[in-house]
Amino acid sequence: MTAKGAALQTLSRREREIVNVIFAAGNRATSEEIRTRLADPPSSSAVRAMLTRLEAKGAIRHEEEGLRYVYSATTSPVSARRAALQEYVKVFFAGSREELVTTLLTQESWSAEELDAIEARINLVRKGKNR
Repeated sequence: MTAKGAALQTLSRREREIVNVIFAAGNRATSEEIRTRLADPPSSSAVRAMLTRLEAKGAIRHEEEGLRYVYSATTSPVSARRAALQEYVKVFFAGSREELVTTLLTQESWSAEELDAIEARINLVRKGKNR
C-alpha cells in the first residue's frame, strides 16, 4: 500500500466522510460545498479545521482559486475505489469476489440490456486473460 493509501486507512469516520464527499463531487470541492454535503454538518470553521488536519495527514491537498481553496484527494479515485471495494469484499463477503457478484446479480432487478452489457464485460475480461 502506498503512503497515500495508508493515510486514508488512518482516518476517523468524519474525515473519511469528508474524503468521500470530495470524491463524490468529482474530486474537487470547496469547504462550503463539502460542509453542505455532510450528514449533520458541523460549522464552517470546524470543517476548515478538519480539512487542515486531512492535509497534514496527506489525505487531501488544496489549490487556490481566487479567494477560495479547492480541495482534492491525494489518492486517485480509481485507487480509492479499488481499496474500498477490496475492504468491502473482505468485510461482507469473506474475501470472495464471486460471492459479491452473485449477490449483486441475484438481489437486484436487471434489464436484459444490463445483463447483456455485464456479459459483454465478462467476455472482454476472459479475452484479456487468454492473451
